[in-house]
Amino acid sequence: MSPARTAIGRVSGVGRRSLQCLRTPFARQSTIQGRLSISTAARPTDGVRSQSQRYFGSGSSIDVSLGRRAFSATAAASHGHWEPPPPGKELYVTFIDKEGDEHKIAVNEGDNLLTIAQANDIEMEGACEGSCTCSTCHVIVKDEEMFDKIPEADDDENDMLDLAFGLTETSRLGCQIVMKPELDGLVVNLPSMTRNMQASDFTKRK
Repeated sequence: MSPARTAIGRVSGVGRRSLQCLRTPFARQSTIQGRLSISTAARPTDGVRSQSQRYFGSGSSIDVSLGRRAFSATAAASHGHWEPPPPGKELYVTFIDKEGDEHKIAVNEGDNLLTIAQANDIEMEGACEGSCTCSTCHVIVKDEEMFDKIPEADDDENDMLDLAFGLTETSRLGCQIVMKPELDGLVVNLPSMTRNMQASDFTKRK
């Protein structure tokens, strides 16, 4: 064999060994990862914890509990929480819905009409959740004498009533009508439609 071929053979041999050396760590790494995946599947915390201690130290604060999923439970937000009145303390309000059906409900002193309606499945949207910044809880008080017993609307309520659909002389926002003994027997009509325009719609335009 010529000296040139011998030199080429040695070089190619070195190249093959170099490639094998380069491939070996990756092969071992994949093998380790495969073993780790099996170990963590069988023991989701112990195996991973031992690996984290090996690489990061026993005092590591890194959370590597891959086998667990943390859930937090919070109380459901229930807008308009309402409870029926105790016996002997009832006040009554009647809602007349869009179809003309009457819904007479026993309520507590201090309840507002929006809370009462939503707690009893009466169709009243209340998009602003009772903050007096929309007109979707618009109601029409049926009796003028009863209407006069309700405290007068403030400027905020009047501004929202100007946006209400089907506004009348006895229109009010349900969230602003608070039940009291003088209003026992109150009857209100729900308008055939509501217009969901809020105060924020105008502040954004400015």
